[in-house]
Amino acid sequence: MKKISDEWEPIIGLEIHVELNTKTKLFSSAPNRFGDEPNSNITEVCTGQPGALPVLNKEVIFKAVQFGLAVNAKIENYSSFDRKSYFYPDSPRNFQITQYRNPIITGGHIISNVDGEMKKFEIEHAHIEDDAGMLKHFTTFAGVDYNRAGVPLLEIVSKPVFRSSKEASSYAMSIKAIMQYINASECNMEQGHMRFDANVSVRLKGEPNLRNKVEIKNMNSFNFMELAIDAEIARQISIYSENPVQDKDKLIKPSTYRFDPQTKQNILMRSKESSDDYRYFPEPDLPPIVLTSDYINKTKELLPELPNERFNRYVKNFNLSEYNASLLVNEKKLSDYFEKAIENCNNPQAVCNWITIEFAGRLKEKGATLISLGIPPSHIAKLVSLIDTNTINGKIAKSVADDMIASPNKSPDVIVKQNPDYQPITDTSSIEPIVDRIIKANPDSIADYKNGKAKAFAFLVGQVMKETKGKADPSLVNDLLKKKIDQI
Repeated sequence: MKKISDEWEPIIGLEIHVELNTKTKLFSSAPNRFGDEPNSNITEVCTGQPGALPVLNKEVIFKAVQFGLAVNAKIENYSSFDRKSYFYPDSPRNFQITQYRNPIITGGHIISNVDGEMKKFEIEHAHIEDDAGMLKHFTTFAGVDYNRAGVPLLEIVSKPVFRSSKEASSYAMSIKAIMQYINASECNMEQGHMRFDANVSVRLKGEPNLRNKVEIKNMNSFNFMELAIDAEIARQISIYSENPVQDKDKLIKPSTYRFDPQTKQNILMRSKESSDDYRYFPEPDLPPIVLTSDYINKTKELLPELPNERFNRYVKNFNLSEYNASLLVNEKKLSDYFEKAIENCNNPQAVCNWITIEFAGRLKEKGATLISLGIPPSHIAKLVSLIDTNTINGKIAKSVADDMIASPNKSPDVIVKQNPDYQPITDTSSIEPIVDRIIKANPDSIADYKNGKAKAFAFLVGQVMKETKGKADPSLVNDLLKKKIDQI
């Protein structure tokens, strides 16, 4: 299969729907809030009552413009709304208000780290639209919750520039980070704040024209998106390869699929609609959006530090690896946590390691994070400082970290002070007798070390540390061992 796959080139485009975190909905004063009782956050506008007129939420415009500026796109001075007609129970008006002909954002690009390589991905456009309600299925009936109806969305449409599922997911992660950094969306996948539609086709390498594409709808996980894209690529290659002489337009027809996480396969939903099927026409109840250059410039001045800027700062100023910098930057809350921790510590590399490796590893099985557990960033800084000042060694620090997880509000210096086992041994007179015993008990290792076997010396150090329960100062143990062996 790999040999066949190498002959083919995937062509992938993404449409990313991001719910904006405005206080109220796009066209009504109803609260934009997740988790409330069904059908409690609605008005006449949300449910499409006769005579109800939409009023544009200006906060949506601000957040959309900030996104466009963050990705170096063109902010259109003139944009407008259209009606997109479709009939489904979650659409109370039987049409969606969107921007089909004149989107507010055109062009732009994303710089994304794909397996250690920085790549540039082009954006086609981004437009504002309102979300639909939610169908909820029960044992004997189905209901509609209109709380989500009218929630503002920014739909970001990429060009078909991705050649792998990894590129697509890396781009999507970068979009998520930007949205969080400009405070445009919480991007909570479980709450549907960010959903992906992937358009996938394949062609033989060197083939000039695109073949028919398939759309995979409403994915809300980076992992599921990668699995869905890979499954679709494999399916299309298999069909084309098994039917080399048939009309390729009849083999793969434009269709809409959904991803089934259980089978890890894409399930056909319907044949693909054309734009004519939606009967787009200009929205008669809303005037166009006219933005002045002064408004756009002032909005640009309010942009915060963006993910790529923070990434470059971490690599340049803190000497973090690109991998570690990406781990932090891609999760804004984690990156902000790191920022607060290094305010109290001058060793950002160690702070990063403790946050992304030591504590992350310990908390993964618990399904928790440093933030959700409530360990203050200053406590991570204090732990690193205790190590840097030789108050504790690395082995003791790992035990202290376990205690910090058990008692999130207790400072590591208090933990060390209250536990006699965490008091390091730095007194030569206490360590020297132990070193003497280890040397006497291991003459073969002494001989091996003198014959140039470095592992023998490491073994001796380990024996001393074992007898002191890891509390001896490693540098002192090393010095004493070398000094005494040299005397033999």
